[in-house]
Amino acid sequence: MNSVTCDLTISLDGYLAGPNQSPANPLGEGGEDLHRWMFEEPEAHTAAIEGILSSRSFIMGRNMFAGPGEGIWGEDWRGWWGENPPYHAPVFVLTHHPHPPLQMQGGTTFYFVTDGIESALDQAREAAAGGGIAIAGGAETVRQYLSAGLIDELRLHLAPILLGAGERLLDGVENFSFEPTEVSGTGLVTHVRYRRIR
Repeated sequence: MNSVTCDLTISLDGYLAGPNQSPANPLGEGGEDLHRWMFEEPEAHTAAIEGILSSRSFIMGRNMFAGPGEGIWGEDWRGWWGENPPYHAPVFVLTHHPHPPLQMQGGTTFYFVTDGIESALDQAREAAAGGGIAIAGGAETVRQYLSAGLIDELRLHLAPILLGAGERLLDGVENFSFEPTEVSGTGLVTHVRYRRIR
């Protein structure tokens, strides 16, 4: 069966986005600082970066695709990543708004799922054809999959900053049965790999 993983960079106080998120600033105030390790030290974190993008299908929430805000995105909206998103695989977007599939360059196609997390996971499993599935974010989507016990491995990348407010990862999650299996990092990030306890 496909392994379901989740990689997220969070602050020491548990936030994966800062306060005052907006379409112009989707990571909120200070949120971009979480990801300095990817851009300032990519060679030191090759394994972590490759692990993030190695899955054969991905699941994300509507906010991760279209940014914070209510309602449906504009008809011309094609995601945050330009015409060649980094996924290079099928991506299933949880939403309340039906939308036709959106095919991008590089092998990424966004599919819009309106009937819940289990349906998105079933579709991602079929698309992955035995390969890995990644829950890409955002916080609410990850909380739903954690609470349902559907993530096998959680890989947190802890940035040594405090955001103080914003979108906190584990608020309301009651089903957290994981054990740490690996720790590594640099001054910009600590990578902690957790495996679900069965």
